Amino acid sequence: MSTGRFRRLHGQSPNSLKSAPQAVPKPLAVAITGGIGAGKSEALAAFARHGAATISSDAVVHELYEDPEVQAALRERFGTSDREEVRDLAVGDRDALLWLEQLLHPRVIARTDAWREELSQLPDPPALAVNEVPLLYEAGAEGRFDAVVVIVAPRELRAQRTLLDEREERLIPEEEKVRRADFSYVNDGSLDELDDFVAGVVSTLTER
Repeated sequence: MSTGRFRRLHGQSPNSLKSAPQAVPKPLAVAITGGIGAGKSEALAAFARHGAATISSDAVVHELYEDPEVQAALRERFGTSDREEVRDLAVGDRDALLWLEQLLHPRVIARTDAWREELSQLPDPPALAVNEVPLLYEAGAEGRFDAVVVIVAPRELRAQRTLLDEREERLIPEEEKVRRADFSYVNDGSLDELDDFVAGVVSTLTER
């Protein structure tokens, strides 16, 4: 059964967070995370449909593979800078995965922080800046956000949607992510149901 759940936002209620005086209103920073194949990208698309500015950390990683500095580091470590080849070489090799994360994660954070700052400088900033972050809790990055949305789904359903591999073994259990999240949703229904959940989250976060 699909569920939506709200908890406090880093020590503040939604009303107190919205009513605090600000010279320049900045978008609330919202993270979407969850298991492989749970439907994080679909949730991100739903937030965009409901007026949020959105960015995907995976999309940023794709861009980084075109960066000459990143390409040089990848060729030195793996002998190739092709994303698919690097992934195949790194999956199942814990040291290689850790090295890859240390190369990419700081750059992803810098890019998404710059994106949020660009949004805040707009004459009419969006109310929400939503970032899909697959390894949010694993990277200890939840403190960078005002609210966290966790999308989960049964393993058998996720296996139908995508290939599950050794990366899952390194992830924090879904139950723990749900416990720590501000909002959580079991994505085992239709896209319309997911959209309704996202609409509710947007309404809660933007209420005045």
